[in-house]
This record gives sequence, C-alpha cells and structure tokens, in this order.
Amino acid sequence: MKDLTPLENRLRKVARHRHRWARREGIDAYRLYDWDIPEFRCTVDWYAGHVVVTTFPTRRAERQRRELDPPALRMAAARALAVAPERVHLKRKVPQKWGRTQYEKQAARGERVVVHEYGAKLWVNLSDYVDTGLFLDHRSTRRRVRAEAEGKDVLNLFAYTGAFTVHAALGGARSTTSVDLSNTYLGWLEDNLELNGIRGSEHLCLRSDVTRWVRQVRGERWDLAIVDPPSWSASKKMVTDFEIQRDHVDLLQAVRRLIRPGGILYFSTHLRTFRLDPRAVAGARVERLSPGSLPPDFRQRDLHHCFRIEV
Repeated sequence: MKDLTPLENRLRKVARHRHRWARREGIDAYRLYDWDIPEFRCTVDWYAGHVVVTTFPTRRAERQRRELDPPALRMAAARALAVAPERVHLKRKVPQKWGRTQYEKQAARGERVVVHEYGAKLWVNLSDYVDTGLFLDHRSTRRRVRAEAEGKDVLNLFAYTGAFTVHAALGGARSTTSVDLSNTYLGWLEDNLELNGIRGSEHLCLRSDVTRWVRQVRGERWDLAIVDPPSWSASKKMVTDFEIQRDHVDLLQAVRRLIRPGGILYFSTHLRTFRLDPRAVAGARVERLSPGSLPPDFRQRDLHHCFRIEV
C-alpha cells in the first residue's frame, strides 16, 4: 500500500491558508489539492465542510495494482482536513474512451449540499455522479458573466445545473433562457433558481438538443450567451453524436446568429487539446481568457480553454 503521508502533509499545509482565502472571497467550494505531487493522481475539493477526492487511474496503474487505496485515502483526507470520514466522498474519473462519462449516474444516495459562491447559493450532489454539478474551474467566468448581465437577455446553452444562469439572474439580467437535453439537470437548474428566489416567466428552462435548437430558433435574439458544451456527447435523443473539436465551427456560427450586434458570447471547453478554428469567429473580436480564467486555487493551468467573443 502506498504511503499517503506526503499527500496528507500537503493537504494540511494548503488547507490552513486556503480556508482563510476562501472566507475573504466569499466562497465555500474550492480546490485544495490539484495533483500537486505527481505520484498522487487525484484532486481534493472542499464543499462547505465536505471533501470530494477524485482519483484518475491509468491502465498501467490498474494492472500493477498501484491505484490509491480508497479506505486509506478517505482516512488520510479526514485526518488532514479535520473532518469526519463520512464527510469524505471518493470519486474515480476514467477517460471517456473507457466507456463511461462524467454525466452518467454512479449511485442513487442523493447526498446534496448547498454551497455559496459570491452571494449565490448552489446545490451540489456529492454522491451520485463523477462530477458534483458545479465546475469549480469556471468560478471566475461566472463572476464575469454576473458583472455583465444587468439589463441583458442571457442565453445559457448546455446549461447543465444552471450555475451561470443563477449568476446572470442575480446580476440583474432582464431574462434568462437555459437549454439542456437532460431532464435531470434541468430539474436541478430549477432547484438552483428556486434556492436563490429567482422566479418568473422571464427565466425560461428548455429541454432540447442544443445543436438542433440553435438552428431552429426564429425571431429571438439575446445580448449575452454562454456556450460550455461537453467535449463529446452521444444520446438516443440526439440526431448524431457531438465532438467539440469537429463541430465547434458550425455550433458557434449558429449561436452567433442569435446574438444582437455588440453582444457577447462566452465559449469554453475542457478538451485540453482543443484548437479554435478561425472560421468559428471570423469577423468577431476574440479575447482568450484562459489560463487567466482559472481561479488561483487551480494549479493545472490547461484545465479548460475559455474565450470571450464580441459579435
């Protein structure tokens, strides 16, 4: 069994100043460990007194039985961060080519917790999926969207659980339209709106295949759009599969037609090898935000690509 003492010491050291920093920021969901030590292939995130440890196994590690031992990992994190072991939640993220995705349900325990982010309240699920329902690495971009949303009609595509929608609404958006294919995530999004007291017909949630919907919309326009698609997606509800590198030109061109002149489009992807095709943004002003869009609690600076596109 691998000695976890170096990991435990690292967690204890980082937590001392990271907790103070987070209180000053007004957040209680953030990263404590971002694969800082190469031999410990994991991340450790704090969610309002709960801890999520995500490991990233390799085929070689599996064959040689060198994966981090789950019970030992749980106890090491609990000791280092002074929490009860039952508040440490273990997740295992494998590459999509292994046959599972981050959006597939892994359990049905329904361990939900409310976290706070710059005045917004958001539900996270610590047990049922590989991801918790909140991408912590987009925290800074959500803050930017909130600052720009006042008086605007905001469109959130691939809306997931709606954190961008919540921030836009709290920032004074005139209206929000959130589109996602999953009933589960749209229900979660509606829970997040309700949690923040956001009600009314001006906040619309639509279940649809985004790649088709953006081509079918007629007569509606928005001032600010967020486009954060999965790297790859396939569903029986979709006409065809979606690959971000292959399909982003058609997608962004279609979205740009829905934005009023002078409007803003935030586009991001977690595909580390992504390359933006100039055809997707021809004639627009493009500002690459990443890696500066990654919050300071993230050590890996290639975790996402993020662009601000002025139409």
